[in-house]
Amino acid sequence: MRFFFRLLSLVALAIAVLAGAIDSIESVASSEVVMTSLGAAWVDVSSSTLPLVQAAVEHYMGDWIWRNAVAWVLGQPAFAVFLLLALLLWMCGYKKPSLAGRFAA
Repeated sequence: MRFFFRLLSLVALAIAVLAGAIDSIESVASSEVVMTSLGAAWVDVSSSTLPLVQAAVEHYMGDWIWRNAVAWVLGQPAFAVFLLLALLLWMCGYKKPSLAGRFAA
């Protein structure tokens, strides 16, 4: 299970670096800071799935969750959301070192 969390963390980190690189290239090209929101990036990648996810969340979890929680996350910069996700997944897959030390039996 730890391997699965660490693999997902690596994928989220790669997406975060890619989103950050794209934002930095657009920032240099336009001479102003550009940070693409997660919602805008999602629409660019797959515009047909966002309404499906919205309908599913509103049906199974309630309209309040979509309006307050999910909509807020979709408004945040994509690289920051994926960096946070990578950190949380890495923390789930982290193995605490042994208290006895490296060479303990």
